[in-house]
Amino acid sequence: MIIRNGGSTDGTEIMGIIINRKQGFTVGQVVLFSNIFIFVIAGIVYHNWHSAFQSLMIYVVATKVMDIVIVGFDETKSVMIISSDPHHLGKILTDRLGVGLTFLYGRGGYSGDAREILYVVVERLQLAELKLIVHREDPGAFVAIQNLHEVINGRQKTTAMGPLP
Repeated sequence: MIIRNGGSTDGTEIMGIIINRKQGFTVGQVVLFSNIFIFVIAGIVYHNWHSAFQSLMIYVVATKVMDIVIVGFDETKSVMIISSDPHHLGKILTDRLGVGLTFLYGRGGYSGDAREILYVVVERLQLAELKLIVHREDPGAFVAIQNLHEVINGRQKTTAMGPLP
């Protein structure tokens, strides 16, 4: 909650905030990566790998919770769909989910055939319904799903830390 409101509790969080704004890694990822080095050094110095490993496991959970609190549950996903009938599928997705989509033009690497690829950005909670629709309408469709950490929609840039000026 402190980070979400612009503060921090230690140096690794400050470093995490800076790296988040410049590189896109989440604050939790940076804090976890930094603490891995600290716990390895502690394990070497104190010859106590049990405590170092326990501390690391606690930080794994803590950083996941930290990212959930900062980013929220509204994770966005990008979905690329290669379908045999992309226009029909695109119409159904826009009607049922209310999402915008983009047609990308590609060429099959093996066949050389020209293809239209659907590119859709959805909220995590819409993803299950999108997969159901795609599977029902075109069971042979190829679907690739990726996590997005930042979305810029032309009006406002949004990152894990919220809107940027």
